[in-house]
Amino acid sequence: MSDKQPGEIEVVVGRIGKPHGIRGEVTLDVRTDEPDRRFAPGTTLRAEAPAGADRRPASLTVARARWHQSTLLVTFEELADRNAAEAARGTVLHATIGPDDMPEDPDEYYDHQLVGLDVVDLDGTLLGQVKALVHGSAQDLLTVRTPDGRDTLVPFVSALVPEVDLDAGRIVVADRPGLVTPFPDDSDGQDAAP
Repeated sequence: MSDKQPGEIEVVVGRIGKPHGIRGEVTLDVRTDEPDRRFAPGTTLRAEAPAGADRRPASLTVARARWHQSTLLVTFEELADRNAAEAARGTVLHATIGPDDMPEDPDEYYDHQLVGLDVVDLDGTLLGQVKALVHGSAQDLLTVRTPDGRDTLVPFVSALVPEVDLDAGRIVVADRPGLVTPFPDDSDGQDAAP
């Protein structure tokens, strides 16, 4: 939405797919871990039409959402029939998240909450800072920029990231050689044996 407050960010939560039926219901390519929260009836989302598309509504309000097998079907107040639903195909939907909003699951975090946090090892030694998150199909990865300017990837799993402390502004990583800290030099300044 254009009337964002300071500290609020916008995140992509879905993309409208093909129409389902004749009453304006659409399939949704879900891009959020909280679809029931983001597509609750009454929620207004900013709508971004694909490049080259005809003029479309700047926002869409969820009238109804339901699951059909593994597909989320949504009816928006502004899409009255199949023709309107077809015209909205490809529209990217954005939600505004406040600076104090938290995911419903206490073990989940929004990307913007993690980027910029210090990364320390189990002893509290600074390893670097979180620069980004990479979302993968198996697991998410933290991109950590080390003090010497290297970027490393750390799997965001509890075995390697036992603690996230947003209040203290840090993430604890159970570091080991080759994860964030480089492997020790094999030669240690000596010639390697043949």
